[in-house]
Amino acid sequence: MENDDATSPLDRRLFLAAGASTLIGASTGALAQQPASPAPKPNVDAGEGGKPTQLVAEFVAGFDLKQAPALAVERARTAFIDTMGVMLAGSRSEPAALVGEMVRAEGAKPAVGVVGQAYQTSPQLAALANGVAAHALDFDFTYAQGQLLAPVIPALLPLAESLRASPVETLAAFIAGFEVASRLSRANPDHNGGGSWHGTGTIGTIAAAAACARLTKLPAAALPDVIGIAVSLASGVNANYGTMTKPLHAGQAARNAVMAAHLGGHGFTANRSALEGRGGFARTFARGLAWKPEAFGDLGRSFDLAERGIRPKRYPCGGVIHTGIDAALDLREQLGPRVADITGIKAGIAKYAASRASEQYPTNTEAAKFNLQYVVAYSLVHGVPKLASFDEPAIKDERVKSLAGLIAVAIDPEFADAHEDYPTRLTITLKDGRTLEKLVVHASGTKQYPMTGAQMEEKFFDCATQAVSRDTAGKILATLKTLGEQNSFDEFWPLLRRG
Repeated sequence: MENDDATSPLDRRLFLAAGASTLIGASTGALAQQPASPAPKPNVDAGEGGKPTQLVAEFVAGFDLKQAPALAVERARTAFIDTMGVMLAGSRSEPAALVGEMVRAEGAKPAVGVVGQAYQTSPQLAALANGVAAHALDFDFTYAQGQLLAPVIPALLPLAESLRASPVETLAAFIAGFEVASRLSRANPDHNGGGSWHGTGTIGTIAAAAACARLTKLPAAALPDVIGIAVSLASGVNANYGTMTKPLHAGQAARNAVMAAHLGGHGFTANRSALEGRGGFARTFARGLAWKPEAFGDLGRSFDLAERGIRPKRYPCGGVIHTGIDAALDLREQLGPRVADITGIKAGIAKYAASRASEQYPTNTEAAKFNLQYVVAYSLVHGVPKLASFDEPAIKDERVKSLAGLIAVAIDPEFADAHEDYPTRLTITLKDGRTLEKLVVHASGTKQYPMTGAQMEEKFFDCATQAVSRDTAGKILATLKTLGEQNSFDEFWPLLRRG
């Protein structure tokens, strides 16, 4: 936000009372219309079952993998497969390389490995590097409000190696972290959109800390401190979408999670009601937004991982624009060689997706991954976007650039306020005046149109072989398909190293 001091000084009380979603990007005139009284305090209790922090602590400390339904375990394995594949591919990205240089310069004790790398470092720094790699390509699975779980597995891997934790304990820790992330998202459903937060760095930090606490087998009495530390370390705003800082949110969240679990487990104190207490998660991140603490009431009694599932991404870019890709691919199949006859394209999208549209053609990978016009044009010209579709040569393709310039974007009144599914309606006009239209409401990879097992394996090998041989990738996949059935990770860790 620009500095308004010179033209319209703000009353400090007004500034503090206004919600973050109001302040970010607001005009001075709009700010002046905000009420000076503080926003109403949200109801923070979770009902008869207790307060959110207490419920999370009791669930995480008491959770056993045997309590989870078989479908939750199956989906947790899918999450590991998806995350490991994109992390290996992401380890070859520029953001991962830059963070890796910094990590090596730190000179930490070489205790654990980093996925896709030859060097070793401390668990915290390994979590940082893993998290950046896992999110660098924006190809990792989504859940509810984006990639909330992106930091969890990157944090668990180095911690599991340092603790010599078993695969079954690591799997259980992930499920515990997932359920915490889901309840935080359900309790604050406008976190990413209305709040302008990036849930990967905010909710993800707390969820990953809970997962690390479970893996460390901390008692319930220590969990409120872990959660309290994580709430203070949580950060990330969606202003940094389309830049290297977006994956840095995942890396920092993973690192902070390991730190929170370690400190909280060794007597480091924090506010023991940091989710619902004064100045805590609810009154900070949910200020002015919906806060539904009853979401925590079914922790341990139902499993969102089984009942709601995850959404693996078919395309390596921002998930909000995947319906645009699906629509473009369908139209491309209808058009065949007549793609060259396109004279105009209208894209009708939801309000939230509007931030993914830009009149400026992307000049780098990060920008291209969050540009609706680019992905639609690329899909019309070349077909299904792959990893190489966001490399510099692909972005410089004049056919794609020319077609992207023909795309006019507008909010479609039929689904303007869409929240979880972001439909796209593409209308193409040809030289002869004819038009073709395609509306896609649910993208590939969603519950309505799930990826097949074959598509998941194809994605895994496409990603993993960016860093390891196909033979090694096959061994990694075989382990993850049966994760929890092995006695140890001893034979697994060397597979993740780059020789």
